[in-house]
Amino acid sequence: MATKTVYAIGLGSNRRGRHGGPADEVRAALAAIGGVVAVSPVIVTPPLGPSIRRFANAAALIESTETPPQLLARLKRIEAAFGRRRGRRWGARVIDLDILLWSEGRWRTRHLVVPHDALAERAFALQPLRRIAPDWRHPLRGRTVRQLAARIDRRRPRA
Repeated sequence: MATKTVYAIGLGSNRRGRHGGPADEVRAALAAIGGVVAVSPVIVTPPLGPSIRRFANAAALIESTETPPQLLARLKRIEAAFGRRRGRRWGARVIDLDILLWSEGRWRTRHLVVPHDALAERAFALQPLRRIAPDWRHPLRGRTVRQLAARIDRRRPRA
């Protein structure tokens, strides 16, 4: 039997779907993913890029026997089932599911990088993740999720 590992998954939505508003879409996606052992509250964050709609974001810890590519393929199928269409980067979306961290450390192929490349710079991912996995250490940066989030939260002095 394959060993279960833990993944940190980032969830986001800024467009209404068949489950309701963005927060409802995030909650429905959690049910579709399954294996959830911890989930953050849903937070509302400003959009990145050209989108004008605010996002509902959350993070979840899941247990799975899947390899990172297998889990990614399943997450992409869930996104498609929710009506996600590939298109403009950072545009409006019914659901966005990302593998943020993996308990086995690093995974890097042409199509998948774990930990997520931009995790350390994204408050919308770190804030909810800090609620459920504050002591999870980033395998490349050596800092905990709490430390990474604090660096982003700290106001930088103006020049």
